[in-house]
Amino acid sequence: MFTGIVTDIGTVTKAEQRGDLRLTVQCGYDMDTVAIGASIACSGVCLTVVDKSADWFEVDVSAETLSKTASDLWRQGARLNLERSLRLGDELGGHIVTGHVDGVAEVTEVGEEGGSHRVEMRIPDGLARFIAPKGSVTLDGVSLTVNKVEGDRFIVNVIPHTGHVTTLGAIAAGRQLNVEIDVLARYIDRMIAARAQ
Repeated sequence: MFTGIVTDIGTVTKAEQRGDLRLTVQCGYDMDTVAIGASIACSGVCLTVVDKSADWFEVDVSAETLSKTASDLWRQGARLNLERSLRLGDELGGHIVTGHVDGVAEVTEVGEEGGSHRVEMRIPDGLARFIAPKGSVTLDGVSLTVNKVEGDRFIVNVIPHTGHVTTLGAIAAGRQLNVEIDVLARYIDRMIAARAQ
């Protein structure tokens, strides 16, 4: 479980196919405090630490994960938003995030609004109904508030602080982002569907 509050930006230093894709990610975490088998959200994807050293960790990315996430993340040189898993007693600064990506959104337009980036994106039709104005959405592991929704498009603002401490500061039209819908929206939709049967 995560909160969508990014605590480091990692860099993929190696991507090697070994059945699954093995990534080596350089980071600023004190890896002595991270156990083998721990979960780290990598641009919104919950991945398991399978090896580590002082300033890097390794994870395996399955074919299923590759098929459901933004393809440009899993290559040497890619920068990843990182978040360690939530511990009992931690502040819940964003919203409840599982690290299970629902799909990929495409940025259609980026504009300046005050000091922020106003970001419009298109989401797959099957996920659009879960996006609500003033609701929460996770984009590449970052908890954001939805400002506006029109059909299969929605808008968020990326404030300067968020742009500085995440990979969203370099956002541009055409970029793909991992999307996790609000877990509450998912369960409410399931309950409504069950009642309708």
